[in-house]
Amino acid sequence: MKQRKIELLAPARDLATGRVAIDAGADAVYIGGPGFGARRAAGNAPADVAELVRHACPFGVRVYATLNTLLFDDELDEARRVARELIDAGVDALIVQDMAYTRLGVGTPTADFATQNGVELHASTQMTNILPEDVSFLGRAGFRRVILERGLSIDEIRAIRAAAPHETELEVFVHGAICVGHSGRCFMSRAMDSSRSGNRGDCAQPCRLTWDLMDSGGRAIIQGKHLLSVRDMDLGARLGELLDAGVTSFKIEGRLKDATYARNVVSHYRRLLDDAIAAHRGLRRASVGVSLPDFTPDPVKSFSRGSTGWFFDGPARGVASFDTPKAMGEVIGSVAKTGCDRTGNRWFTLTAGGTAVSAGDGICWLAHGELKGTNINRVEADRIYPNHADGLAPGTAIFRNYDHAFVRSLERSRMRRRIGVTARVLADTERIEITFTDETGLAVSVVREGSFEVARDAAAMAGTMRRELSRSGDTIFEMREVRTPSGEAFIPVSTIAAMRREGLETLLETRRTLLPERNPATEDPTARAPRTRLEATDNVTNRLAESFWRDHGVEEIAPAMELRRPAPGDPLMQTRYCLRREIGECLREGSKLRSDLFMVHGTARWRLDFDCEKCYMTVTKT
Repeated sequence: MKQRKIELLAPARDLATGRVAIDAGADAVYIGGPGFGARRAAGNAPADVAELVRHACPFGVRVYATLNTLLFDDELDEARRVARELIDAGVDALIVQDMAYTRLGVGTPTADFATQNGVELHASTQMTNILPEDVSFLGRAGFRRVILERGLSIDEIRAIRAAAPHETELEVFVHGAICVGHSGRCFMSRAMDSSRSGNRGDCAQPCRLTWDLMDSGGRAIIQGKHLLSVRDMDLGARLGELLDAGVTSFKIEGRLKDATYARNVVSHYRRLLDDAIAAHRGLRRASVGVSLPDFTPDPVKSFSRGSTGWFFDGPARGVASFDTPKAMGEVIGSVAKTGCDRTGNRWFTLTAGGTAVSAGDGICWLAHGELKGTNINRVEADRIYPNHADGLAPGTAIFRNYDHAFVRSLERSRMRRRIGVTARVLADTERIEITFTDETGLAVSVVREGSFEVARDAAAMAGTMRRELSRSGDTIFEMREVRTPSGEAFIPVSTIAAMRREGLETLLETRRTLLPERNPATEDPTARAPRTRLEATDNVTNRLAESFWRDHGVEEIAPAMELRRPAPGDPLMQTRYCLRREIGECLREGSKLRSDLFMVHGTARWRLDFDCEKCYMTVTKT
């Protein structure tokens, strides 16, 4: 029975971060190119992408390029050039939002750009991939993989898998920041700053701002809180269920995160996913090589707003982070006492059972609803001396958002990813042959011919060969077994070492020629779009995207929201996050708060509309 490949997919802010993610065990990485990516601040030159591909290839790791912004007509030629450069750099797939990427090639509609160039197209989560019929259509329309919306429940993921073509892969986010609104359908940034748009790679993040919640009479219900800021996703405990549901790729969010985040979080999920795969029959990981961390991974010690399963089990309260959109980290205890020493330096102690801290750690706390933070200057016995202690009082919960010792361990980590190799030696007095075979069965041989002396001690000679061949040095290989001959030839240590180096170098170069498997999907011209009319929020922003949709049966296409400034009455965001539910005022559960509700920040005053039957909230421009 053919085993299904399971992929751990990691973010790469840049070449250095991508290398770290691969060394930590990622089966694939996604990285931005020089433009048209949804994280404008995480762009990379094609040469750096090519170097990342070179690092990834020996492990069978795939590299995906993010081209997941909307395109305007005057950008199509540039988008084609950028895509071409990334394909030439060796990427295995393009992650796209705009359907123009199916029409950047030449010839008939089915001779699409990706198929012509031998790369896969992956449908970005920016396409708002929620409904089974939409995912099924994308699978038939030329997309090998569909990246699902973060807010889906496990039951909805199962329904999508059942409806989609068998060969269409499903990718889900399992860790990291969450867009509170449906990806690709949020226009809040454009409404507040016409020059910045999440659909164009430059979101102003109004969801992380403080807002007042007002009723229709102008009464403040909540003031100065981060009403739309939600916790970070953590589905580490649910990977087995996602495997059962038919998910192929498990994605870590974070293309703006640094190398320490990648090393820590990827190592953590590598272990979790390996355990989940081992518990299932018919599955295997998608790449090769073992990564053994020289630290104990702990994602809480990397950037974290607190964890949530979001709506994996359906609508739920407790997913918001009203007090701050920043990373608070781990709770280390509560303040027991505060005081000053003779020189006026403030100190505090933690209640019994608190976590030990050290100089250089970063801590934070909430004082009168405001987040305070500082560094620890020194620790003497149980007294902790912070750089400042504004608002610290007995009972205050203390969080550590920077663990200096842990971060240092990540920075100093020498973790390497290694592929297992077996060496087999055949030798006599006229010929020596050493065959190096890696764990995938790939083999190379190194031969030396000549006249070799008879060994005085055959057993000692065999031991020398085993010792010298077991040294894999600063390579990606780990020698797991050495099979030595029973012959009597004496082989100089220098010869054995030279053959070992040559063999491993040849094996590495051979592995670099083995491109990971690609399987571009072919566009089915008979596939019909689920709807014959596309709305303004569907964001068809160029002539090639319009051509794609009309080829698949769409008759009416409304002018795209992204081509204008949002107007009164326009939906700015639709989300399964319900502010009423979050504050305990769900209309279906007998809320006494019956007034219309509004969010206010400065001059922005937006209405909240609630569809209780579908359990949706819409933010509408007033």
